[in-house]
Formats: sequence, C-alpha cells, structure tokens
Amino acid sequence: MGKSTITARDVSTALDERSREIFRRIVETYLESGEPLGSRNLSRILPMSLSPASVRNVMSDLEELGLIYAPHISAGRLPTQTGLRFFVDAFMQVGSLTQDERGSIERQMRSSEDQTVETLYNEASRMLSGLSRGAGLVVAAKADPALKHVEFIRLEPTKALAVLVGEHNQVENRIIELPAGVTASQLTEAANFLNAHLSGQTLHEVRSQLVKLKEQVATELDVLSQDLVARGLAIWAGEDGDKATRLIVRGRANLLEGVAGADDIDRLRLLFDDLERKESLIEILNLADSGPGVRIFIGSENKLFSLSGSSLIVAPYRDGDDRIVGAVGVIGPTRLNYSRIVPMVDYTAQVMAKLTRNGH
Repeated sequence: MGKSTITARDVSTALDERSREIFRRIVETYLESGEPLGSRNLSRILPMSLSPASVRNVMSDLEELGLIYAPHISAGRLPTQTGLRFFVDAFMQVGSLTQDERGSIERQMRSSEDQTVETLYNEASRMLSGLSRGAGLVVAAKADPALKHVEFIRLEPTKALAVLVGEHNQVENRIIELPAGVTASQLTEAANFLNAHLSGQTLHEVRSQLVKLKEQVATELDVLSQDLVARGLAIWAGEDGDKATRLIVRGRANLLEGVAGADDIDRLRLLFDDLERKESLIEILNLADSGPGVRIFIGSENKLFSLSGSSLIVAPYRDGDDRIVGAVGVIGPTRLNYSRIVPMVDYTAQVMAKLTRNGH
C-alpha cells in the first residue's frame, strides 16, 4: 500500500496547491463513505479547473509518494495508512465541542455519579460508542482508596479473610495464607496496629509509611504479627497481579456495520481477540501515557491492533496526584471521523478525571 518511510515534511515540500487539494478530497471522501474517488468525479468538484487527465497525472504523483493507492485496476484512489497519518498531522482541523455537546457528555457521565465506579466506566464507554459509532473503551487501573478499616477473619488454621474497607465504603475481600502458628489474638493485634497507625492513607502511602514505622512495628508487634501485616498489605497492593487493570468495551456491534467480506470479518475477530488478552490493558495504558493529550494510532502504527487494521484514539485521565489511573478511547476502522472524535475523547477524559477525584 505504498511507501511508509517518507516524512511529513518531505511530503509537504513535494505537494503544490492542487496536489494538496486533490489529496484532501480523496481522504475526505474515504472518511465519509469509504469509497474510492476517481479522476472524473474529482475534476468536477475541485475549486480549480483541471481535466480528468491532469487529475490522473497528479494522482500518479501522489501514488508515487505512497499517499494513495488503487484498490482495483481502473478504480478511483483511496488513502494509504501513510496518507491517513499525513492527513491527520498536516490537514485535519480538530473541531471544538459545542456547549450542548459538553453538557450532554457531563449529564450522561454524572447520571452515574452516585452509583458504583463500575457504572461510571460502563456509562463512559457506552457514551463514546454512541457518539463515535465505533467501540468505546475505558481502561482503569486498580483503585487505590484510602483505608478506613482493616480486619482479619480466620477461615482455616492456615488461611484468613483479609477485609479492606475504603473511605467510600468500598469493600475488598482477599484470602491470605497465614504464617504458621498465628493465634486469634495476633490477628486482632495486627488489624488494630493497622487501624491505629495507617487509617486514612492509601495503600501506596501505607507501604511507604510502614518503612518509616519499621522500628515501631518491631517494638509493638511480635514477629508473626509483623509477617501477617506484610502479607496482607502485599496482597491488597496488587502484587499478585490480579485485577491490576480492567477493560470495559461497549459498542462492538458498531464495528460490524458495513462489514461484508470474509477478510473484514476475520480482521474484526482478531481485534476482539486482542481485546480479550490481558496484556492489551497494559498496552493501552502505555499508549495513552506515551504523550500528552489525545493520541491517534492508525492501523499498524499500533502493534496491539495492527492485524485487524483498526485505529485507536485514546486519552489518559489522572488522579489528584497527577498519576495516570486510566484511559478512555474509541476503536474503529481507519476511516473514523478523527476531527470529531478527538475532542469527544479529550473532554470525556477530563470529566472522568473530575469524577475520579471526587470519589469514584
């Protein structure tokens, strides 16, 4: 589908006004309809007077630059992946959301403000799907709530239920292995120590605080209780990797619209398989974190979805300490309406950040 080593600066230098206009029309037609645009139709809609033969000469030059290609013999032209990237970088005007659009996003997101964090994630992904006609996604890192209360409940001689209650009454129950010989009084002692010294802090802060409290822990707790405290905190902090991140995707059916060929269906199957893989979650967060603001990945630029030929528009959202705690985005075909979707994703990430800081 053409060369991919040419830089945007090289292309800009090589294109005169009519070449740029012809290229822009080919891309815009593709983004609107998915259809190739031929020289005869191009000559009719151009603002300058050019014969179909002249248009074909320009198209030949654009093809040589790797910006467009002919899907069939004697057909019109479509943009290559390189062409789409050049269009996004050099031509695309990112629109602004209207007040009504911003208000609509806020209302839909805030409708779940008094509900669970899971509801918020589902609402965000569903809303992005509906607005973009692609698949909306939310990637959320595991929450790090402030501790409110800690309790250990013995289940078996060597197992206990560790109960963590967060500041917004979130409850997480995890089974932990007990050190050999731990008594009921030591379970209580370890929980009391944590509640007395570490209540109101996040798990990240707790782990840092424990280092500072090492001498005090050694003074106040015996060896088995110290071991118990360390085991409980390790599991709550997610060192086992369970549920470190989660992915919510809504609107997969949108990706099936207009799909007819077996090749397209196979590509979508690959995409859905990619989304089920656990590594995908970390990869999406890494992509969101690899630059400021909204990132656009077209086709094989993103190794995660390269086989399915899908595009990803993604933006991170941050907590009050400016740490990335998740990402929102849209996945779809390469002919997504980038200029319209980019500000949607950006604003949704801003709203997610506000709601997350306010207790979600």
